[in-house]
Amino acid sequence: MTKEQGHTPTQYGRVMLKISGEALMGDQGFGLHPPTVSRIADEVESVARMGVEVCMVIGGGNIFRGLQGSAQGMERTTADYMGMLATVMNALAMQSALEAKGLHCRVISAIRMDEVCEPYIRRRAIRHLEKKRIVIFAAGTGNPYFTTDTAATLRANEMNCEAIFKGTKVDGVYDMDPKKYTEARRYDSVTYDEVLQKHLGVMDASAIALARDNRLPIIVFSLDEPGGFRTILEGRGTYTRVHI
Repeated sequence: MTKEQGHTPTQYGRVMLKISGEALMGDQGFGLHPPTVSRIADEVESVARMGVEVCMVIGGGNIFRGLQGSAQGMERTTADYMGMLATVMNALAMQSALEAKGLHCRVISAIRMDEVCEPYIRRRAIRHLEKKRIVIFAAGTGNPYFTTDTAATLRANEMNCEAIFKGTKVDGVYDMDPKKYTEARRYDSVTYDEVLQKHLGVMDASAIALARDNRLPIIVFSLDEPGGFRTILEGRGTYTRVHI
């Protein structure tokens, strides 16, 4: 429990926010939608102003998705590296939006590109968080065949985060797609094993297994709900908790 003078007390002191690249598209079919990026930055700002230490991982599917490139005949390793570069572009866009709001932010890449972001050094990244800087981890794990879900779980463990917040377009985990089936049922909480056994699609299997092995809770919530991120940190709101 974190309670700092001048800040609203929250149940988490350091969290990982994982969002997809598609979340940055807005109503477009491709690329970045600056007003949407700014709106998401507002959500992050509201939490950072509470005194919570925030790190982020953003997917790259709005620009390039490695699996799709591979399916179209591209060599898988090359396609995955291209997807990693897409996540760097998204991270830089989010950094710009956050800094426009007066927040200090660092982009840290698993692939060295020193002219635009820092290389990944665990102790340096932790120090950034301790100084209340928002840290955006880009380029996944730096290895092909691993998704940004796995990268988010890996970095969350390395940063000693207390939870992963997975921002989606729905307010939790459902037993079927709620946008297609009106009878879809939302879980208030669900175990890691149930997610794997029922193929609930929270994150890929390797990410879920890594979170389970380290008892790292995953909070699935709607990123489209204004103020939803902050509300959950205050102990309210609608979400699904994935736990042991």
